[in-house]
Amino acid sequence: MQLTLKIWRQKNATDKGGFATYKVDHVSKDMSFLEMLDVLNENLTEKGEDPVHFDHDCREGICGTCSLYINGKPHGPLQTTTCQLHMRSFSDGQTITIEPWRAKAFPVVKDLVVNRSAFDRIIQAGGYISVGTGGVPDANEIPIPKTIADLAMDAAQCIACGACVAACKNASAMLFTSAKVSQLALLPQGQVERKTRAEKMVAQMDAEGFGACTNTGACEAECPKGISISNIARMNREYFAAVVSSDNV
Repeated sequence: MQLTLKIWRQKNATDKGGFATYKVDHVSKDMSFLEMLDVLNENLTEKGEDPVHFDHDCREGICGTCSLYINGKPHGPLQTTTCQLHMRSFSDGQTITIEPWRAKAFPVVKDLVVNRSAFDRIIQAGGYISVGTGGVPDANEIPIPKTIADLAMDAAQCIACGACVAACKNASAMLFTSAKVSQLALLPQGQVERKTRAEKMVAQMDAEGFGACTNTGACEAECPKGISISNIARMNREYFAAVVSSDNV
């Protein structure tokens, strides 16, 4: 395959940035998207040019590090992570536009790399259990209905890639935050800090500059792990219950 790549190049966070066009030949349909970028970077390096910087780690669809906006969609044309996207999803001679996540809360570091530490700060605000709940054997002895366990596990599948933010016209982090709230709020171990967790995480999400949710459902449609927007409804219930409880104290 021969491809034309229009890639966003930006030297640093303060640089204006812009698109650069590259031609890539001999691309196998069995390559992953990141392997194709590796080929491009090898060519650029051989020419003495600066390679394209992009995030990646496990390349197994687990870590959530890879984050590319491909032809107007987070992670590309399939509901999967960029590292699990293969070149068979594209056609010979096609032009592919590659951009970083676009969000105020995800400032560009260089080229396609963005700073997603805003997600880390949301987790640090309350996405954990700090009270003593016993060891693993004790936790495993607590009876939890399968339906509840399944819902908690579904929420816990969020890999914090940020596709939900990139897909949202408001750059909202509601799907991410709600998944992290839900996975703990549904389980017995998370009940003690349930109210403060919702309040603190929502407050931090707002402080980071993410937009509001307007229920378009784009986040769920693009999420590579299929996180449901029902988690957003649950987080709203958790938050309002916490606020009402605080007002009555």
